[in-house]
Amino acid sequence: MKKHGVISFGEAFIDYISKDRSNTKFTQLLGGATVNVIAGTRRLGIPSYYLCRLGVDESSLFVEKELAREKVKTEYCVRTPSKKICRVYVYLNEQGERTFHSYINPTPDEWLLESELQRDLFENAKIFYFGSGTLFHETARGTTDRALKYAKESGLLRAFDTNIRLKRWESDEQCRETILSILQEVDLVKMAEEELLFVTETSSLEAGLEKLSGLKIPFLLVTRGSKGTYAIRSGSGIFVPAVKVNAIDTTGAGDAFMAAILFGFHEKGIPENLSQLEKYTQFANEIAALSTTEIGALTALTNLQEKVQIFKWF
Repeated sequence: MKKHGVISFGEAFIDYISKDRSNTKFTQLLGGATVNVIAGTRRLGIPSYYLCRLGVDESSLFVEKELAREKVKTEYCVRTPSKKICRVYVYLNEQGERTFHSYINPTPDEWLLESELQRDLFENAKIFYFGSGTLFHETARGTTDRALKYAKESGLLRAFDTNIRLKRWESDEQCRETILSILQEVDLVKMAEEELLFVTETSSLEAGLEKLSGLKIPFLLVTRGSKGTYAIRSGSGIFVPAVKVNAIDTTGAGDAFMAAILFGFHEKGIPENLSQLEKYTQFANEIAALSTTEIGALTALTNLQEKVQIFKWF
């Protein structure tokens, strides 16, 4: 049987974006990096599954409705009456810039359990993706480890985005040590340059890459925003320039990049050489750039079929 589809494991958020500087009226949007990525892979045409714990209240129903609208499958999620969705409030300051105001998690200990993972999903899918948002909590870490075990046993590509949010960790050291341990268990890693420097405790891209080289990560992608991406396959690397656009909002650009990379690995397979990885990265840079041309993480990523067809010609 041919394996098909991407699994994303994480936690759904609802972003409340202020409509004006009074910060009293908000637009409600589905959020969270792992949600953005799986919505992106689905928009690119791949069967996509989201794994998390949901509640049964109005907020959870909103999350399910939005995921259904994106055609992301949620039948492997678990629903409990006590679970509440995390909320993120984004305000407008006096200069009209969006700023993070508050993060509210009413049920911080409610996570998908190891025992609630279903093996058949891993047996049928092709890629398992997750971020560091499932690593700072003991229960979530245990479920992540079990999911990685199932993914390895079922032959899935294991993809990880460091996506560090230090406010969620007890200490910088706990975050650093946890991520370093995970980097030894995955096949594909995406991290921003500043995350590389944090994890390796270095001050330059070159020094950071040298320090990580001992882990022998099969595929490593270090994003540098408008400066492009450094792509590494089996220790050999190449710099891939960014695509120039009139950027309006960079929110979710990294998630769009990751979705496009997963699409490349899913549709074209494991890159057999650095040149092939370069093409995957060029495509991901293009999708990431496109995502910045409108306000919102996925707003600009609507009609992608033309870009998908061009990529498939490579």
